[in-house]
Amino acid sequence: MRPLPDRNESRSESRVPFPEQRRGLILERLRAEGRAEVASIAEQLGVTGETVRKDLMALDQLGLLRRVHGGAVPVGRLTYEPAVSTRTGFIAEKTRIAKAALRHLPPGGSVLLDAGSTTARLASMFPHDKELTVYTNTLSIATSLLNRPMLTVYTLGGRVRPLTEAEVDDWASRSLSEINVDVAFLGANAISVDRGLTTPDPAEAAVKRLMLDSARRRILLADHSKFGCVSNCKHADLADLDLIITDSDLDGRELKAIQAAGVEVELA
Repeated sequence: MRPLPDRNESRSESRVPFPEQRRGLILERLRAEGRAEVASIAEQLGVTGETVRKDLMALDQLGLLRRVHGGAVPVGRLTYEPAVSTRTGFIAEKTRIAKAALRHLPPGGSVLLDAGSTTARLASMFPHDKELTVYTNTLSIATSLLNRPMLTVYTLGGRVRPLTEAEVDDWASRSLSEINVDVAFLGANAISVDRGLTTPDPAEAAVKRLMLDSARRRILLADHSKFGCVSNCKHADLADLDLIITDSDLDGRELKAIQAAGVEVELA
């Protein structure tokens, strides 16, 4: 990826004078990170937020991205899947979602944490004084919980996908068929009222379906950019969920459509 201008340079609009240059850099950011946020791009390119928004609007009209509140996400690529290590967008929103999810931890018993940047954020906030059994299909989430001595932590096993660090295939599936948990905190790449929850990889979709079956209560954690999108492998309907926790930037029309489908939504 072509390096963006140094943050310490002058913020003059002349630093990136041509729209084609700015828009090329925006598309590079989108391909590399899966997100493009107005504030971050404006700071690094040395332009105003209004300039970036106009660029995003132009790229949206060309069908090269989809504008969301505060930035843009990829469009037209059902199999697009950024590596989990590059998912640095919407940090504030994911933090609020994770804090809200803490209130839904059971007083005791067991929980299941799906792979994903928001579930990883939740894991980083787990209390030190709560006795729980935690299952996860993500090695990095499991290791992040080892400094909490009151937790008993299990991984599901299986092949590890490098992009998402998720354990998949037969070993993970067999583990899920043999456990029952009080609460599952789930993730999804895309959420649509019509097409449900979808993800690019069929192996991860299969594991996510079994996670739903293993849990008494099922809670989806997803920032607003995931809504109104569809990926290529469906793993759940909205009706399969007990609760969706998302951020307050969710589009009002999306919120009404989800609520009309009978799903409870909590805005963080």
